[in-house]
Amino acid sequence: MSFTVAIVGRPNVGKSTLFNRLVGKKLALVDDTPGVTRDRRPGEAKLIDLKFHIIDTAGLEEAAPETLQGRMRAQTEAAIDEADLSLFVVDAKTGLTPVDTALADMLRRKGKPVVLVANKSEAKGSDGGFYDAYTLGLGEPTPISAEHGQGMLDLRDAIVAAIGEERAYPEEDEAVTDIDVRAELADAAEEDEDFEPEYDETKPLRVAIVGRPNAGKSTLINRFLGEDRLLTGPEAGITRDSISVEWDWKGRTIKMFDTAGMRRKAKVQEKLEKLSVADGLRAIRFAETVVIVFDATIPFEKQDLQIVDLILREGRAAVLAFNKWDLIDDPQAVLADLREKTERLLPQARGIRAVPVSGQTGRGLDKLMQSVIDTDRTWNRRISTAKLNRWLDAQQTQHPPPAVSGRRLKLKYMTQVKARPPGFMVSCTRPEALPESYIRYLTNGLRNDFNLPGVPIRIHFKATDNPFASKAKKKR
Repeated sequence: MSFTVAIVGRPNVGKSTLFNRLVGKKLALVDDTPGVTRDRRPGEAKLIDLKFHIIDTAGLEEAAPETLQGRMRAQTEAAIDEADLSLFVVDAKTGLTPVDTALADMLRRKGKPVVLVANKSEAKGSDGGFYDAYTLGLGEPTPISAEHGQGMLDLRDAIVAAIGEERAYPEEDEAVTDIDVRAELADAAEEDEDFEPEYDETKPLRVAIVGRPNAGKSTLINRFLGEDRLLTGPEAGITRDSISVEWDWKGRTIKMFDTAGMRRKAKVQEKLEKLSVADGLRAIRFAETVVIVFDATIPFEKQDLQIVDLILREGRAAVLAFNKWDLIDDPQAVLADLREKTERLLPQARGIRAVPVSGQTGRGLDKLMQSVIDTDRTWNRRISTAKLNRWLDAQQTQHPPPAVSGRRLKLKYMTQVKARPPGFMVSCTRPEALPESYIRYLTNGLRNDFNLPGVPIRIHFKATDNPFASKAKKKR
């Protein structure tokens, strides 16, 4: 993909609908409410045979720089500067407004190629708005319907004409297919009970940033990136979409997802907020490691604990970030108190890494990222079958399973299944009779003896086949 396209226009003209159409997924939130999109969202677009990078942007409005709308405008202008071409979307159904005229003047001043797009052209009475678009002086408008997919061939032709065929269709080198090392490692693991693959330090890592509204998630990501990539401010709930950004940390590619703040379910009433929360949940499921941002000045609210529990139930690796540390007066005492509360209030995540940070000053960010890498290493760890069975024998010798209804339970064999988080299968007699207390004993033993702090551990118990059952049936 050799060029980048920014979708721009005033609010509620269908920019995010067009973005979703071009990327082939419902990545951007779409609602009738104007101004849903606030940050710039990148994506990979495919339009028939044309492939390019694309950026969805907030609706452009005239506003003072210090206001939320003014900061949104700055984000959109940054996307225009970054892009090679702009798709200027107008609403053919409602016609032009003075804002459209002002935006056309701004795009001309930028001096970059512009494709004028008349969206909602399928609507009855849209002809007037379509012909009015000629008055903007940006050439012939391309009529489309982003919602229904009409006019996409004409849009492709307009983009190619604006960017040039050489940029639109670069010659691609012949693809070289590498050997799938991970598949080979998995095969070797099946053959060798002592095999333990090494952690891949080069694999790109997906990290989601979650937390309550106004905990400082976007500010934290901007500090990581070293630029104001995401919209921030004192207003709670600025972030609506889950925005992904890529950056490099010590030679490793990190794909980080900013998410909307999560409030208690009872307080989430508006449709748009429900869509934002659902988008955040999708980001969590797509991520490998999740950084849960706490406001260090008011930590361990009920919603904080529920968010941690949600992440662990999803099976994700988790790291706690106590943000706004620059506002803490007695850091040593507060940190000791927070760590004590972490162990006491989050027993299901015993040993979870917790790092004090400041998105404003940049304090603790390297330590936070190292904790993310270490936690991901733990989350991906594979323990050899031989080690697990030696450990299982020792555990039963030290603390045998209880007898139930006069019959002793026996754990016979253990192996790690191919799954993340660390998941184990134990072959045993009467798994349904094994008490929860003994399962907790095994879980805590695995966590302590194999150094698995802070990650969910799943143990599945499978009944051992009775070798005499088939013989008994035959005798009958």
